Amino acid sequence: MHEIIRQLDEKRALARLGGGQKRIDAQHAKGKLTARERIELLLDPDSYEEWDMFKGHRCTDFGMERQTVPGDGVVTGYGTINGRLVFLFSQDFTVFGGSLSEAHAEKICKIMDQAMKVGAPVIGINDSGGARIQEGVASLGGYADVFQRNVIASGVIPQVSLVMGPCAGGAVYSPAITDFVFMVKDSSYMFVTGPDVVKTVTHEEVSAEELGGAITHTTRSGVADLAFENDVEALMMTRRLFSFLPLNNKEKPPVVPTDDPSERLEMSLDTLVPANPNKPYNIKELILKVVDEYDFFELMPDHARNIVIGFGRMAGHAVGFVANQPLVLAGCLDIKSSIKAARFIRFCDAFNIPVVSFVDVPGFMPGTAQEFGGIIRHGAKLLYAYAECTVPKVTLITRKAYGGAYDVMASKHLRGDVNFAWPSAEIAVMGPKGAVEIIFRDEKADPVRIVAREQEYRQKFANPFIAGHRGFIDDIIMPHETRKRICRSLAMLRDKDLKNPWRKHGNIPL
Repeated sequence: MHEIIRQLDEKRALARLGGGQKRIDAQHAKGKLTARERIELLLDPDSYEEWDMFKGHRCTDFGMERQTVPGDGVVTGYGTINGRLVFLFSQDFTVFGGSLSEAHAEKICKIMDQAMKVGAPVIGINDSGGARIQEGVASLGGYADVFQRNVIASGVIPQVSLVMGPCAGGAVYSPAITDFVFMVKDSSYMFVTGPDVVKTVTHEEVSAEELGGAITHTTRSGVADLAFENDVEALMMTRRLFSFLPLNNKEKPPVVPTDDPSERLEMSLDTLVPANPNKPYNIKELILKVVDEYDFFELMPDHARNIVIGFGRMAGHAVGFVANQPLVLAGCLDIKSSIKAARFIRFCDAFNIPVVSFVDVPGFMPGTAQEFGGIIRHGAKLLYAYAECTVPKVTLITRKAYGGAYDVMASKHLRGDVNFAWPSAEIAVMGPKGAVEIIFRDEKADPVRIVAREQEYRQKFANPFIAGHRGFIDDIIMPHETRKRICRSLAMLRDKDLKNPWRKHGNIPL
């Protein structure tokens, strides 16, 4: 027995050492933590339970039988974050460059299967050179096994991907399926084909950072939600995100006690919207002033900035916020903003998180680039997401809600539960100038009459009373009472029960 215990201790020590001290030092020299250090920071102290520490590959080609490291390049198991269960895997770049083998994939699939059984989220820490070349199709099959589980788990348990090193080739599709992707600046990148292949095929010269770095994916492509300065910040922010999420789709998000009164009035909101309808303002100010303790966790802040998404709390309960941003493109909806908001709404709907929408939208972005790019299909994604959504939906129109964009942004017609408007709200087919030029096109040559017609149009539509008269707006509220009214509405809707007709799945216009 003493000999077995000695062997166990030796094997544990060998597994914890990964690829050896030299490679660990090289990892640290790049500003990166090791796989186990990341787990220790992410989880509550002394909560981690490791699985398959001694598992190794079965490859015998190219001398691989002489290169066996316990754990085979990935650390898997479960633990807790703020006392709540989570499963995770952390790829170890010090072992075979974190490359995925058949055994490596089996370890990941095992914890994903268990997470599904017990209803707990999965966090994947990606730091890998890709498929292990020596194993050929076995490693490719391993990736497909992981992808299949990502898809089956989607909408059942939250899935979060932390890209903290290379993630290239087929490996990128696992994070792409998950709900949230976080990256680290200057040390992580994602691309299907690397710079060398791009240069060979297209003759474009591009660096790894430009092609698939954290800044690229959080600003241009929208593949990643947030980029952080280092591993530690990324892990801490993952813990913060986790606090908003339920463990699975059968639970509601955790309630966090707050000393911020739900009846709090915010008088400064009465002057948020400028008197000049053409002057912008920052919609984030509204979000920050209505959420509990001014705490808002924004997602994708640098991509499609004309719409704002993220999590906050109202009276201690997690809420998803979607808001048009007048500071960027006047808050117009375009292709990127429609996709960004639609995916977020579908996540909230899948995991029982109410959606609060702040609307100030002049319409969809015009132009050939948008039309040729498929704004019709992509804009329909946002419409589809709101219409399909069955969680509590509270909508507030702060200023403009014009044209089809009014319909799309959680209007009463798309089963909005509670729809408010500020006195400054305008709900119409289009703005006064454009409308008058169409209705009174015969009078365009007379500037005086056109100005008078615009004034007439404003008097009729530059207020929320017409919509209120038809019941499309439940109440017109003063800006300073926004938090109070939304908190009351969400409390009333807490036990809402709405189910869509049975179907295998809808056919969202992808």
